[in-house]
Amino acid sequence: MDVRGMRYFVAIVEHGSLTRAAEVVCVAQPALSQQLAALEGELGVALLHRSAKGVKPTEAGKTLYRHARAILKQIDVARADVRVAGTDIAGNVAIGLPTTAAAAFGMPLVRAVRTRYPGVRLQLFESMSGYIAELLNNNRLDFAILFRDTPSRAVEVEPLASEALYLVGALPGAETASAPHRRQRQRAGATIALNALADIPLALPSGSQGLREVVEQRAAQAGIRLKVVADLDSLPILLQTAREGLACTILPASSVSTGLDHDPSLPIRLIVPELDRMLSLCWPRALPRTNAAEAVAETLRAIVADKVAEGGSLKGVGVAA
Repeated sequence: MDVRGMRYFVAIVEHGSLTRAAEVVCVAQPALSQQLAALEGELGVALLHRSAKGVKPTEAGKTLYRHARAILKQIDVARADVRVAGTDIAGNVAIGLPTTAAAAFGMPLVRAVRTRYPGVRLQLFESMSGYIAELLNNNRLDFAILFRDTPSRAVEVEPLASEALYLVGALPGAETASAPHRRQRQRAGATIALNALADIPLALPSGSQGLREVVEQRAAQAGIRLKVVADLDSLPILLQTAREGLACTILPASSVSTGLDHDPSLPIRLIVPELDRMLSLCWPRALPRTNAAEAVAETLRAIVADKVAEGGSLKGVGVAA
């Protein structure tokens, strides 16, 4: 295998088409097909499933893709480090933020990086945590924030803070209250018992998302069967569903703050015993950490620490609720 062949293969997998990949890498399609055939011949396995709709990697192809991404990243990092040795921090940094984390940390991070490291090109991927984890496992990101506290063979985990979760939305059958009354109730610290969630229609992120895993795990430990009526992988739609009284949802306070700013009547209740999730900085073990990535990560650590110091819903690691 050579570097060029790996770059071609990665392009084919990411674009799902030999025609499109040939355009991207500026090679004639017959030449690209020959490179692919030579690679499959060298390895002795089929790397792609071919169909009228395009191509998809086989299991062997997925394995090669992960390794090729890591190797190509190391080569790119080596080149960048050599070029900027002795100069200011610079280079591309790709990070992933789940939607709820992006709402709290996205813009502060963009502002800080632009101010402190003008030579860094920040690539920020915002999505649900399941997709962010997939990008991380495929070595597409330098690092990500995920809601987990245990490492794996592929990912190194650095816990940053824990965050309490709230029930968001009016309870079924609750009387309509004025906005000022609701605001007063929220300031007073409204709560709801964990076991009461069994009787409340819920809209939650789908099962592959970190928040859903946390909620279902705690519910199972308490012997509670949740009444999930909708799986919604969209923060704005989750908030709107709660706002319209179609179902309640469960979110950290940082995720609903924007919604509360525009609609103070949206009720939130702290779930007790406290239900929380861990925010962790996650690094792919297969990739080297560039100076630029380390600088951006340190900036993100400082932003999270500032949020913790503000005394809101975020708590430092090891700090009691």
